Amino acid sequence: MEYQLCPSILSADFNRLGEQIKTLERAGVKWLHIDVMDGDFVPSISFGMPVIKSIRKESGLFFDVHLMVTAPERYIKDFVNCGADSITVHAEACDDLELAINLIKDAGVKAGVSIKPATPVNDISHLLEDVDLVLVMTVQPGFGGQKYLDECTEKIRELRELIEKEELEVDIQVDGGINDETIETVINAGANLIVAGSYVFWDNLENNTKKIIRKIEKLSENL
Repeated sequence: MEYQLCPSILSADFNRLGEQIKTLERAGVKWLHIDVMDGDFVPSISFGMPVIKSIRKESGLFFDVHLMVTAPERYIKDFVNCGADSITVHAEACDDLELAINLIKDAGVKAGVSIKPATPVNDISHLLEDVDLVLVMTVQPGFGGQKYLDECTEKIRELRELIEKEELEVDIQVDGGINDETIETVINAGANLIVAGSYVFWDNLENNTKKIIRKIEKLSENL
């Protein structure tokens, strides 16, 4: 199983976005988490296709696009054309979740499904054979800097048990409230893709990133 730090550019300094992405690359990051918010499914509005298309020109990182938007199936092809390598949609945002996942797979990129803290694992368990990753939101989607919700730990553990029981190759990604303490909690519970925003983008970005990557490597080796 591959463990990755997935820095969320939602916490980046957009005046220096290109520079900071290069810093992440130098520090050893492979995945870049890109949160797209529409002001409808979640209260906030972030950015969309023009930003992704612009940074794609200068970066070889894996673009992990998380669509926090209503009816995301409308935009799958557009985000792929802009450079997405994976697209994750919310179970709660889709009228036809199976259709959305199939559209992503048909477009030739990795498909993910995300669930909010209140959504039970059972709501998406029947889709585990059809997706490449499950994103467990460990805060309420839409805002950075929130505190990790402890009740989400059991959901991560439940997912990992289901995936292993069915002998599937599905990544578990977590997003929200990641810090020195909670990163250990989520990895021990079964997560292997760690989204982090403010935990990465503060003070010395390169040093922070290297330190977190080393921590992930150490924690995963001890499992």
